[in-house]
Amino acid sequence: MAIKVNGTTVIDDSRALTNIASVDATTASAIGNALSYALEYVIVAGGGGGGCANGGGGGGGAGGYRSSVSGESSGGGVSAETAINISAGESLVVTIGAGGTGGSTSVSGYPGTSGNDSSLGSYISIGGGGGGGDQNIDDTGKSGGSGGGAGRSSTSYGSGTSGQGYRGGTAGSNAGGGGGGAGGIGTNGSGSDVGGDGGIGVQSSITGTATYRAGGGGGGAEAPSSAAGGGTGGTGGGGNGGAAGSVGTAPTAGTANTGGGGGASGDYNTGGNYNGANGGSGVVILRYLGSQRGTGGTVTSSGGYTIHTFTSSGTFTG
Repeated sequence: MAIKVNGTTVIDDSRALTNIASVDATTASAIGNALSYALEYVIVAGGGGGGCANGGGGGGGAGGYRSSVSGESSGGGVSAETAINISAGESLVVTIGAGGTGGSTSVSGYPGTSGNDSSLGSYISIGGGGGGGDQNIDDTGKSGGSGGGAGRSSTSYGSGTSGQGYRGGTAGSNAGGGGGGAGGIGTNGSGSDVGGDGGIGVQSSITGTATYRAGGGGGGAEAPSSAAGGGTGGTGGGGNGGAAGSVGTAPTAGTANTGGGGGASGDYNTGGNYNGANGGSGVVILRYLGSQRGTGGTVTSSGGYTIHTFTSSGTFTG
């Protein structure tokens, strides 16, 4: 497609320039405006791993969540950020954070490890905090994009990052707190029977389909009754907490490419000897109006937008 400035053709396709010698400063500015466009994004970091305890471990916190999609929000209840103005040929490095590892009795303290950051150029989402481990060893939930839940008997939840996610929940006597989600706080564990639920994630329609991402992991419970047990993972890929006792259910991992936190174990020496579960990996999703102009990731289209989805690290070129 040709682009004209003051009646003179200066671009005969999206990347080639002609009549360069006649382009003055005003014309050059007009060319730059014609070639640049708004790039909306959702950037989700890796979720934290769930904790492991001789009681209930804390659920992993969700990966940090940032969004510039108009009418939606970033994590922590913050309004959407400003879209990136990108020029043709400009490149942005995309990094996808891996989820954290669930706590294990082979690791001192047994907490989950925090997830890894995801980024788009200089825009960074912080990895979710790992869930707390065993009482009086390392039962503190780790801070991150969203914070990990406290482990067995602890009130020390992990904090979230402003604009990216919420804190985790406190623990009961033998039931861990839920990991924080991008859209809500992890709930508290209660007694020995009820692990805290993971915090809810944030919904986005950037791909054309309304989807929740970055839910927190559920806390574990030592001795569940028939009406209770490990906490439920937060909507948006959070893994469920495990239960010990007669039920003996394993925690589940955060869903890949959602940034969901991993579920915590109910008890590492009864009911199945389970470790905490891993957090889910992150994702970066980009879109712009019109037909395809950029390259990188998996390219789809919906509602007049071109969408680039990165489930592994790479480069977006405008």
